[in-house]
Amino acid sequence: MPRETRNVASVRRFVRDIATDWNTSEDIPEIAELLVSELVTNAIAYGSSAVPDPTAIRIRITREKELMTVDVYDSCIAVPRMRQADPLDTSGRGLTIVEDLSHNWGWTLNPYGKSVWFQLTAWP
Repeated sequence: MPRETRNVASVRRFVRDIATDWNTSEDIPEIAELLVSELVTNAIAYGSSAVPDPTAIRIRITREKELMTVDVYDSCIAVPRMRQADPLDTSGRGLTIVEDLSHNWGWTLNPYGKSVWFQLTAWP
């Protein structure tokens, strides 16, 4: 997807639709939608800061046994870092939400940048 804020809604719908089509557990489509929104928003806001000519963001969804994995790829090699948001801050909680609601999450560097991913136990 092009690196534009207006595309976040399309990614949210795409991930929710895939989770629904795959007959995941009851809350998984909504949780996946929320978490991918956090990661894509971060990729748009921070994933291009160190890259002179940022490329599009890629989304990949896979299934292995009971886990659904969602990867968000961007062209920046800066790894994500968790922040401790103050109560009145309007941002800074995204990765905490990902950590709290996912089975597992992390990032992987690759020759083109990185992916930030999360896994959900979608089929208990």
